[in-house]
Amino acid sequence: MNAKNFDFDLIIIGAGYGGFDAAKHAAENGLKVAIIESRDMGGTCVNRGCVPSKALLAASGRVREMAAAKHLSSFGIHAAPVRFERQKIANHANKLVANIKNSLTKTLERLGVTILRGIGRLEGHQQVGLREISGLDRILSCRDVIIATGSDPFVPPGIEVDGRTVFTSDEAINLEWLPRWIAIIGSGYIGLEFADIYTALGCEVTMIEALERAMPTFDSDITKIAARNLIDGRDIDSRAGVLASKITPGCPVKIELAETKSRDHLEILEVDAVLVATGRVPCSKGLNLDSMSIETNRGFVPIDENMRVLVQDKPCPNLWAVGDVTGKLMLAHTAAAQGTIAVENILGNHKKIDYRSIPAATFTHPEISSVGLTEPDAKELASKEGFELGSVRSYFKANSKALAELESDGIMKLLYRKDNGEVLGAHIYGLHAADLIQEVANAIFRRQNVIDLASEVHTHPTLSEVVEVAYKQASQQMRKATEKK
Repeated sequence: MNAKNFDFDLIIIGAGYGGFDAAKHAAENGLKVAIIESRDMGGTCVNRGCVPSKALLAASGRVREMAAAKHLSSFGIHAAPVRFERQKIANHANKLVANIKNSLTKTLERLGVTILRGIGRLEGHQQVGLREISGLDRILSCRDVIIATGSDPFVPPGIEVDGRTVFTSDEAINLEWLPRWIAIIGSGYIGLEFADIYTALGCEVTMIEALERAMPTFDSDITKIAARNLIDGRDIDSRAGVLASKITPGCPVKIELAETKSRDHLEILEVDAVLVATGRVPCSKGLNLDSMSIETNRGFVPIDENMRVLVQDKPCPNLWAVGDVTGKLMLAHTAAAQGTIAVENILGNHKKIDYRSIPAATFTHPEISSVGLTEPDAKELASKEGFELGSVRSYFKANSKALAELESDGIMKLLYRKDNGEVLGAHIYGLHAADLIQEVANAIFRRQNVIDLASEVHTHPTLSEVVEVAYKQASQQMRKATEKK
């Protein structure tokens, strides 16, 4: 088929952040683009994830600050009892979602992108099927296709969801009611953020984690201090190594708890509501992947570093995938970066993605962030490549700005190579950790070393000096090691 006979140069299935950035970048570079969306423009991040949850965290965070009488009294401030209106907090999140969704839609329309409402699927090489909301089904042709269908919350077997008393983050962001007692299944970033919201707004929380410790996906040293503040310090009933084997909606909700390893029954817990925060699964069913002989890994679409879909480990011509459906790093900004890189490769500009330099953040109060390698992965790399791993810690309690804010309970761990000083990773817990991590992410992207970074001057007094101190400590360690030789 000649290029002039295609309906579009590029069709993107899914209008989340990955699909949006791909469509925007492609249209800006002169491609004729269509984007297919079956639900809301903006995908999970805008409608059911990052955007509304951060609005709720911002509002509940203000409530937490104003209600912290002991903390405020240290400043000489005495506030009146805090009052809040749940519906207005929910409205704040809803308005933000509407504004951003409207902005994304107008941006694509202004660039000439065709927005198609319905369910998209593959129909063979350079063919996309579209079942419109009206029920009309048609086949479209295009030079290239990008799959960007995202992910949905994972609900483990034995858990019945009714959307009211037992729900996922998709429903929780609506903040339709505040349960007196809510159980949160899972202590990853979603569970932690909603625990932050619910406790600030006066709910009693029980956190149930199937793995051996709470916050299992976070750095162990970060977990020690973060759990002390975000879980233990808030009188959250945290239970690790415990499996919610069965959950039945109702008033009350009944949770059957079992010991994770043995599966021995422990007790039946009765609560007002349950938030299931046990991770996410890819939206790849219904894409008709068999038409292209694509085999998924637990539902994830395999791709290479250029975002090309792989069939039997070989790139499939003109077919690309980005975002959560690929399972690489299930973050909105990862999806956006992948979308742009996919289009760059479509345009003939050979581009790769550097996952190691992509940061992640949990927007609790205080925040948690990380970038690069975990310590176990860094140790494995050190053993494999034959270098010594360096590790230093920098503490917020030595930072003037953190002390001025009376928020000095924080830590940064920096990982680096002792042979050449290259920064390998960083993990931070503390005030504005989500902002601080970007500096380290940039250093990792540029493959910079701690000796050069230690010479950079940071503004005083700012929290960024926590990073500066870590760089200097690492640089000093390298110099001492060199002197000994």
